[in-house]
Amino acid sequence: MTLVGPKALADLDGLLKHYEKLRRPEASRNLLAALERAKTRIAEAPEAGLPAPRPYPDLKRAGRRWIKEGSYWMSYSLTDPPVISGVFYVTANIPKRL
Repeated sequence: MTLVGPKALADLDGLLKHYEKLRRPEASRNLLAALERAKTRIAEAPEAGLPAPRPYPDLKRAGRRWIKEGSYWMSYSLTDPPVISGVFYVTANIPKRL
């Protein structure tokens, strides 16, 4: 099982509100589907994630991995169980948000 931490929940909430404001229900559905796919992939092979998102190699941290699912980068811990700690749209300026 993969958990979603409070920071990731806040990220999700912000993205969902943004899509709601833009009247983009399909974007909300895609985000939630991407989260579910990521949770499954992480639970099956947590060590398979990347040490950092490819565009941002400076974000490499011990005990953390990153996965790209759909249009989103998600960071997660290598704890047992893994915890998703951040969700970012692929074109977000991630270093300015962490």
